[in-house]
Amino acid sequence: MQKVIFRIDDIGASTKQFEQYGRFIIGNFWFLKTIWPFKKWGPYKELTAKEWTEFLKIFEQKNIKPIIAVTACWVEKNSELTPFPQKFPEEANILKQAFLNGKVEIANHGLTHCVVGKHLPKFCGSNRKYHREFWPDLNQSTHNEHIMKSQEILENYFQKPITIFVPPGNVWSYKTYLALAKTNIKKVMSGRYMADSKEPMHLIEFVGDQKSFFICHDRDLKNKMLNYHYV
Repeated sequence: MQKVIFRIDDIGASTKQFEQYGRFIIGNFWFLKTIWPFKKWGPYKELTAKEWTEFLKIFEQKNIKPIIAVTACWVEKNSELTPFPQKFPEEANILKQAFLNGKVEIANHGLTHCVVGKHLPKFCGSNRKYHREFWPDLNQSTHNEHIMKSQEILENYFQKPITIFVPPGNVWSYKTYLALAKTNIKKVMSGRYMADSKEPMHLIEFVGDQKSFFICHDRDLKNKMLNYHYV
């Protein structure tokens, strides 16, 4: 029986605050996008250090070594970037110790998870498109900057090479690959290959996550939507 890979996305991403859209047409209007039963995604809060401690105990008991996909910076309302270890120091420390002790694997989930400057909720309608970071139409320098800076932040803090990249929203391009090729990344885990190319990658493996993966978001843990009997 093939082992299932357990992955948790969106740690440290301001997408949890600013990506807002409703379940219904009327739910895509103003504050309705943020309340039940209209709310489809955000907002929700970041997991606390205490919550992570509890979940890590469960994972260890179940012999699960999860991949934790961390977004390197929180994008503030004014578009300023705050590195994950500064924004959530207690949470970051819990994950760092778990990573250094071999209890989890830390993956790169982008620098911002979004297109900065277009990340705030709309008065009417969804802004989901802009909570994907690596669109093909962005210039190469943007891909380079976001990949290099995110790797720098994560590797400096976690004190180990980060070798897995999880593109936000499964959106990435050939430009993203060219940027990744300059880093320690060895695997791209995604539900889709590059959005604009079928060119093979060299020295980087594509791992499709549609089979043999159990993928959730920190939202599922925060809102207690995860099936505890599974984990």
